[in-house]
Amino acid sequence: MTNKLISNDIDAFYAEAAEDKRLTYGLGPLEFERNKELIGRNLPAKGAAIIDAGGGPGVYAEWLAGLGHHVHLIDPVNKHIQQAQKRAAKLKKPFTAALGEARNLEFADSFADIVILHGPLYHLQKRDDRIKSLKEAYRVLKPNGILLGFAINHTVSTLTGLLNGMIHDPQFYAMCQSELQTGIHNPPASWPGILPEAFFHKPDELLNETAEAGFAALELFAVEGMIWLDSKYFESRSNPEKKEAMMNLMKTTEQSRELLAFSPHMMVRGVKK
Repeated sequence: MTNKLISNDIDAFYAEAAEDKRLTYGLGPLEFERNKELIGRNLPAKGAAIIDAGGGPGVYAEWLAGLGHHVHLIDPVNKHIQQAQKRAAKLKKPFTAALGEARNLEFADSFADIVILHGPLYHLQKRDDRIKSLKEAYRVLKPNGILLGFAINHTVSTLTGLLNGMIHDPQFYAMCQSELQTGIHNPPASWPGILPEAFFHKPDELLNETAEAGFAALELFAVEGMIWLDSKYFESRSNPEKKEAMMNLMKTTEQSRELLAFSPHMMVRGVKK
C-alpha cells in the first residue's frame, strides 16, 4: 500500500529499520534518558492531554501513559502505528495510536496540554512545511500549553565523520557540506542505512521557526550535549561515578548557546500565548 503521508524513501527506510530498538544501543540510551528528563520537567503529576506527533512505535507514549497522562500518538509510518497499537494493547494504562501527519492534526482547537514533535521538524525539508506543523501544534494546544520540539543539529554528521574518519569519503564530505550550509540532508547512495531526506537545524533557525508559528517564552536545550565526545564514552557510562559526573556536566551546559552545536539533538520549548 502506498503511503501518501510521507515520501517513499522515508517510508521504506522505517519499514526496514528497527526503530523500536534504536534507543537501546549506541547513543540511544543517552538520547532516551535525556528526552525523558527534558519532557518530564514539563509534566503535571498526571492527567495531561498529550499529542505525541511522530511518536514512532510508542516508546515515549508508553512511558507517558504509565505516568497517568492521556497520550495520543500519531505517526505517518504504517509499521510504526502497527507496533504502537500492539504496544498499547498490552498496557494497563494504554494510549491511542493513529496514522497521521503533523501538518494536519486531526484534533480540535485547544485540545492538548502538551504537544511533542519528535520527527516532523527533521523530516520536513521545506521551511513552509515545518512552519505548518508548528502552527498546527499551536492550534491544538490550550492557552499556556507547551510545545516540546526535537530537532537534529546541523553539525551532527560532520562531528561523527571527524570522529570516525568518514569525513574523508568524498560523498560523505559533500553531504556534510550541504548540511552545514543549507541544513538539507540527503545521504549518498554509497552510504545505505543513513537517515533519509531530512533537515538539520541551526539553533537560531529552530528558534526563529518556532517564534514565527506564534510561540513565546522560547528556550533551547541540548539533548546529548557534548558528553558523547568522551573518547571512552561507553566505558565512562558504565561506571556510576563517571556517568554521574558526565550527566552533571550535561546539566551545567544544556542551555549554553555556544556549545549547542556539539549536541546531535536539541529541543525547543515554547508556550502558546
